Amino acid sequence: MPWRTGGADADFASGEGGIVQGGSCYRRTGPLPEECACPMPLSPEFESLIAQSRWSAGLSADALARVRQEAFERQFPAGAVVCHRGTPVDHWLGVIEGLVKVDTVSRDGRPTTFAGVPAGAWFGEGAVLRSDPRPYSVVAVRASRVAFVPRSTFEWLVDHSRSFSRFVIDQLNIRCGYYVALVENLRLNDAAVRVAFCLSEMFNPQLYPATGTTLEMSQEEIGRLSGLSRQNTNRALRELAAAHLLSVSYGSVQILDLEGLRHFVRGHGA
Repeated sequence: MPWRTGGADADFASGEGGIVQGGSCYRRTGPLPEECACPMPLSPEFESLIAQSRWSAGLSADALARVRQEAFERQFPAGAVVCHRGTPVDHWLGVIEGLVKVDTVSRDGRPTTFAGVPAGAWFGEGAVLRSDPRPYSVVAVRASRVAFVPRSTFEWLVDHSRSFSRFVIDQLNIRCGYYVALVENLRLNDAAVRVAFCLSEMFNPQLYPATGTTLEMSQEEIGRLSGLSRQNTNRALRELAAAHLLSVSYGSVQILDLEGLRHFVRGHGA
């Protein structure tokens, strides 16, 4: 029963609502027989994501086998909607490759980006634990491969694995602090502070453990995550570069002083 890359089949994508837009997926071409004890293989990149994720370290072999059997991945081009706001939350999400953002649009049309999620990170725990419709949209900032773990699998892990439950609690605790800081910085409406906050938060070791000192992000992508125009993003980056906090190259930003970048945010927020 091989895997194949295909379009968004209606019977496969109906559970997540908006995930069909612009996506292609790796999936089984037929049902897995009950008598087959071996799960179908995930892609090597998906396997690597699981192996490097903190939550997998404490799982039993049986629990990991269940994740591998029930999870799948989907590919999205830049700008495609991964999940629409208001749709049922049927999956826990991880980023195998690329970059996605979590955002929403107000009734008067103003967009607000809550977070950028780079490769190696998992997100959406709170949304999965609640029974409410998804309170935000997830959009691919660049071409991305996204991992989907079914809600039933996620809930089973929470119920049966103490280490996984601890991981989820830690994630929710850190996100709570992040969103408090986000609201404070959005109120300042200072472009340099918003860019500094956006970049510095991508180095949170709990939420984004795979982030290196050089971020492969264009100014346009940073602008999308910060909710700024390209012109304002360019001006903000030049201000931060002049303060020797980072350096800007074509298609990338190197963080020179992470603590200084965080202090810049705290200083303007005081």
